[in-house]
Amino acid sequence: MLNVILAAEESEGGGGADLLLPATPELIAGIIAFGIVFFFIWRWAVPAINKSLEERQRAIGGQLQEAEKTKAEADGLLADYRAQIAEAKAKQNEMIDEARAEAEQVKADIIAKANAEAEQILARARHDADAERSRVLVDARSDVANLSIDLAERVVGGSLDRDMQLGLVERYIQDLER
Repeated sequence: MLNVILAAEESEGGGGADLLLPATPELIAGIIAFGIVFFFIWRWAVPAINKSLEERQRAIGGQLQEAEKTKAEADGLLADYRAQIAEAKAKQNEMIDEARAEAEQVKADIIAKANAEAEQILARARHDADAERSRVLVDARSDVANLSIDLAERVVGGSLDRDMQLGLVERYIQDLER
């Protein structure tokens, strides 16, 4: 069947080339029409497209410059922020150091005050002990003197001059203390 169709086509004309190529007057008219359309496009459409592209390029360039400016401002603000943070940390460390120094001073003051109070208490205790010892010694002297006199009276069997005996006992005790 394919052979029949091919044979019919060959019998009608001189091959398949006239099917592909248009007739010469049509070809010349198409070339002229294309030239006219090309001229109008080149003359009016291309400049409008170029102008639009240039405006777009300028707008994008302006946006890029604005973005760079904004980025520079942001970088400046970031640097300021970092500087403020560093300054705040330095102040914080300084305040901590001052607080530590003050705490050490308060601690030293409290220790000094406690030591002074302890010394006062110790001095008072020594004074009280000395006073008590003196009182006990006076009482002991009196008791020793009385006992000595009572013993001497019993040994002698009579009464002795009490004042004279007390004076003797006192001198004896003083000699012992030295």
